[in-house]
Amino acid sequence: MLKRFRYHVGVFLTVIGPGIITANVDNDAGGIYTYSQAGAKFGYLPLWTLIPITILLIVTQEMCSRMGAVTGKGLSDLIREEFGLRATFLMMTALVVTNLTNVMANFAGIASSLELFHVSRYVSVPLGALAVWLLVVKGKYDNVEKAFLLACSLYVTYIISSFLVGPDWKTALIYSVRPVMMLDPAYITMVIGLIGTTIAPWMQFYLQAAVVEKGITAKEYKESRIEVILGCILTDVVAFFIIVACAGAIWANGPRDIRDAADAAVALKPFGKYAYLLFSAGLFNASLFAACILPLSTTYSVCEGLGFESGLNRSFREAPFFYWLYTSLIVIGAGLILLPNFPLVRMILLSQVLNGVLLPLVLIFMVMLINKRDLMQEWTNSRGYNFVAWISVAIIIGLTLALVGISLRDLLGAR
Repeated sequence: MLKRFRYHVGVFLTVIGPGIITANVDNDAGGIYTYSQAGAKFGYLPLWTLIPITILLIVTQEMCSRMGAVTGKGLSDLIREEFGLRATFLMMTALVVTNLTNVMANFAGIASSLELFHVSRYVSVPLGALAVWLLVVKGKYDNVEKAFLLACSLYVTYIISSFLVGPDWKTALIYSVRPVMMLDPAYITMVIGLIGTTIAPWMQFYLQAAVVEKGITAKEYKESRIEVILGCILTDVVAFFIIVACAGAIWANGPRDIRDAADAAVALKPFGKYAYLLFSAGLFNASLFAACILPLSTTYSVCEGLGFESGLNRSFREAPFFYWLYTSLIVIGAGLILLPNFPLVRMILLSQVLNGVLLPLVLIFMVMLINKRDLMQEWTNSRGYNFVAWISVAIIIGLTLALVGISLRDLLGAR
């Protein structure tokens, strides 16, 4: 029994990476802003949403990683083979536009986090873009993955900063399991936003591509599944502490809106320089981390879907389209942030609309693909899992469509 346990631990250590990295990247600059805003304006009330959000995230991520392990192919590759090039091309176009706006948001996060330390964005953004490009283009997959896992560990800064704030832990724990719904439009919008910022189209494409790139097969999938579930839980644990920190630091002194995630960091100053520094460092780490992953996810998806060579273990000469697309996304995303008076808020709202349109289609394709017996063999969904999957898809579709309507309203109102 001990020998078998050691074997499973050894396999788990070899497959660790894709699930934890994918889930943690979701706590990017936009996600941190959403969680911070939830805590600043509504205190501990939104904490109950994290349990159902985690379940929804586990269901969607588990299906993607299972497809990658069993088929050895990425999600966009399977969509092209099963549903045709036209559907794939349209989906890839929408994904590129959506992810580009998210890349810009994360370079804005790099800029705002270092501006707190009086570093100009005209210095931080170009240097950040160069660091991101060098890490991915010059590194092999194993080394890049190790750097990403290190970035995941730095999310502990949010946990420490929440303890330094000294929030009302008893109230936080109560509202973590007590659902609270109000007819307040702002509260309903916030709940939808929390779910929308946690489950995004790019995550499904990146996770499956990363499973394939790492060489995980059906033989190692039991351990890989544990790693995926662990990643989903960890990312929402971090979200819990971000909401709690902002509830204790901001909401407790009077509910208010915040402009961005950096505004939340400033609000922690009265609780000591370490709380402020750790929250700011967490924002910088999350933004830089996501600025690596989002362009990488996009290039994987597009190259798989359109049949181009891809992968970090290939050279620039072997996969030129892969690296040029990655480079272009970084240059455009970072460059637009440096333009004076660039309408970043409207672009972020537009990305939410595009996410809302794209996500339901991706989820439907996923459930249809995973139930193809000629593709998945004995690894198709069971009846019970299908029931949970379709219910999850229906809930996410309903909420994302609501988010599209809200985002369109805000986008039109911003004109």
